[in-house]
Amino acid sequence: MNTMITKKHQYQLINEIQTQGIRIEGLQDLSVRKGGAGPTDHKAVKIFDDTIMVPVFSQEAKYSPFYVTKPSKMGLAVLKREEETIANVRFIGEPKFYKEVTSDGIPFWKIARLHSKDVLATTVLQNCIRYHEKETSCQFCAIGESLKNDLTIAYKKPQQLAEVAKRAVELDGVRQFIMTTGTPASSDRGAKILFESVLAVTKQVTIPIQVQCEPPDDFIWFQKLKEAGASSIGMHLEAVSNRVRQQIMSGKAGVSIEFYFQAFKEAVKVFGKGNVSTYILAGLGDTQQEILEVSNKLIQMGVYPFVVPFVPVTNTPLEHHPAPTKEFMESILDPLAYSLVKAGMTSDTLASGCAKCGACSTLQSFEKKYVV
Repeated sequence: MNTMITKKHQYQLINEIQTQGIRIEGLQDLSVRKGGAGPTDHKAVKIFDDTIMVPVFSQEAKYSPFYVTKPSKMGLAVLKREEETIANVRFIGEPKFYKEVTSDGIPFWKIARLHSKDVLATTVLQNCIRYHEKETSCQFCAIGESLKNDLTIAYKKPQQLAEVAKRAVELDGVRQFIMTTGTPASSDRGAKILFESVLAVTKQVTIPIQVQCEPPDDFIWFQKLKEAGASSIGMHLEAVSNRVRQQIMSGKAGVSIEFYFQAFKEAVKVFGKGNVSTYILAGLGDTQQEILEVSNKLIQMGVYPFVVPFVPVTNTPLEHHPAPTKEFMESILDPLAYSLVKAGMTSDTLASGCAKCGACSTLQSFEKKYVV
């Protein structure tokens, strides 16, 4: 095993592993799933000093040069590239709270999932007004797959979320809760459902909570969500150019980029610098220049642009779309990390959310390169 890997080489390796995935056999536990919202088809693995979500079911993963030996009962394994041994790794196993059920008999793991090593996450409404229409659905989205496969339920009640959150903190030391939602047919675009959910959870347990939805028509929802107990909000662009938005997500593109930026501006007034974020999926068709230009504009506003590599998900229109190359990701993440550090808005300064966790991107690792 090469024990002389430099920090720079570690960042590059982690970036390469996250774009290409890993091959793994004998994976049976509930900590990984096919389909659904969020980092699906992934497995949480600790490599070097980072815990990252790595694709294990994607097309790239099937042919990845990276593979691991069968993990031990403790989750320990050896990561290899062809015949070269790279590092010892540890897979994050099933949390204790998965063994419990809600007061109305629903398994906790159908209500909320463990992401990375200490993040609880849920999709409150497991459906979207655009999902079932080919003309309007986001082509990368698999929100309905886990519901179809009976791995979740359509709507998580506030009380159910509160019960799971309380036990996840008590049993597994979960440190933050991320609540996203499919978009309902209402002008608040899911903010009301999230408001009710946050209110219930914060009555039972003290935990940082990020809410995620499309920008609501009435920006008063930002203040309501903050008062309910949310510490941050994510409103996800996914693509940054109108060209790609119209091609990949024509329904969601009906909410203009200009309106997103109005919402970002108002949300920063409520949640503060860095505690408003947006997901950007690199690899959908936006150029490096387009992503960096929009990201720098967001940073100037106090919005954290969380750039992640696009991972094609099974049973979606883009399941055979190529993942971005490691070179493309590094060409974005390296200068973006520098800009974030320069702005004093790194992942460790955030209150909660996907960017705080950082496991779905190696952006956090690149930030470390520039932190003095």
